[in-house]
Amino acid sequence: MSYRTKIATVYLLGFFLDLINLFVASVAYPLIARDLNATVTELSWIGTGYILSLTLIIPLSSWLSKRYGARPILLLSLTLFAVATAGAGMAGSVYVLIAWRVLQGLGGGLLIPVGQTLTYQHYRPDERAGLSSVIMLVALLAPALSPAAGGIIVDYLGWRWIFFLNLPLALLTLCLASIWLKTDNRHTNPVPPFDFFSFLTGSLGLVFLLFGLSQLADPQTLYNGTLSVAAGLAAIALFIRLSLKKPQPVLNLRLTADLLMRASMLVYLLIPGVFIGISMITMLYLQSVLGMSAANTGLLMLPWSLASFIAISLTGKFYNHCGPRPLFMIGCVLQGCGIAMLSQTQSSDQYSLFIIAFAFMGFGGSLCSSTAQSTAFMQVQASDLADASAIWNINRQLAFGFGVALLSLFLNVILSWHNVADVTDPSQTKAAIQAFHSCFLIIALTALIPLAICARLPNRKILDNLQSRT
Repeated sequence: MSYRTKIATVYLLGFFLDLINLFVASVAYPLIARDLNATVTELSWIGTGYILSLTLIIPLSSWLSKRYGARPILLLSLTLFAVATAGAGMAGSVYVLIAWRVLQGLGGGLLIPVGQTLTYQHYRPDERAGLSSVIMLVALLAPALSPAAGGIIVDYLGWRWIFFLNLPLALLTLCLASIWLKTDNRHTNPVPPFDFFSFLTGSLGLVFLLFGLSQLADPQTLYNGTLSVAAGLAAIALFIRLSLKKPQPVLNLRLTADLLMRASMLVYLLIPGVFIGISMITMLYLQSVLGMSAANTGLLMLPWSLASFIAISLTGKFYNHCGPRPLFMIGCVLQGCGIAMLSQTQSSDQYSLFIIAFAFMGFGGSLCSSTAQSTAFMQVQASDLADASAIWNINRQLAFGFGVALLSLFLNVILSWHNVADVTDPSQTKAAIQAFHSCFLIIALTALIPLAICARLPNRKILDNLQSRT
């Protein structure tokens, strides 16, 4: 096995670990809620804490790899991930579980960008398309297999084993990395000091914002939540101002002035990001309200992944012929239709309708995400690709984090409007179903918001540029 194949194997194993930990926990939320006496808001932080810590560490990962080398940072990230995985499985309270998930996210946030950079350095530009195909296959397998396998594990072994069974793979990846990876030469040029003030400002802004959003649904914490959201927005505004002024900022936010980059980021926030929140809400609806088993709810990700694979294949085939605008619009409409279908269900016996709904969401969401991936970097200069990639990955993670936080807040508000105090209470089942239906319908409308954004794209100009390059 060649050295670059070994590097790619370590990176892909780590990438798979990160993705399954992003998706697998949602299928266990109802059991975690019962076992640890957790609220919907606390459950959302099991996912949000993981995504938030993963996102916040990404800007620091590049500087650390330049300062200390890629190999020690990768070993550190995998060690953190393995320790946190074991800790999550042994957590005795929801707050301890959230803390271990945050540590898991720190490990994943170091692993993904450093591993990706190291891998791509060993492949020529003409070979990277094949590598990207393998990465995309991993990205499809994780959401397809982890909820289904997680559902079976939860039904027969309990929710703790969705973490324990990750541990052997994490330890295997750590062993392979320690054996295969060579000590790389650090950059000969001096590494500039890391701008910790800007980094801290942006990090605190995101933490305050997400925490505040999680507090707004409870009348007792409404005031604190409002203050936290205001503080978060102020800190993020300061971070943006500092980043635009400094010649070497933590993130080169000037790149978002490009219409194609900006539109692609907004579509990703409003379509794939929303799906993560919808997935959590749907799992609660199916298991806690309709009484469906964890295994059957997890299996719904299989039609989602199949439809997603078809959408990604069609994007590669038709993108150069029709441009991004029609693909975006079709994807948004199908995503909205899939979410709206969930509002037409009344019992777990309507499994075929759930399959169709998830297939629509898989096709529509992946059509948008793959089109956004192809569009975002179209006008980015080669010298700016590293910064653009960092911004894109942070936006991708934030899309998932905000999707969970905002939709859990929205669900709490809708449940309170329908006077539903406990979704597992049989006497409140009818009211709970109506509340979830209202939630699905309103969220379906948000999938249509990007249509206005996509209508501004210069589709004819994009097609002309694509044809001139070919």
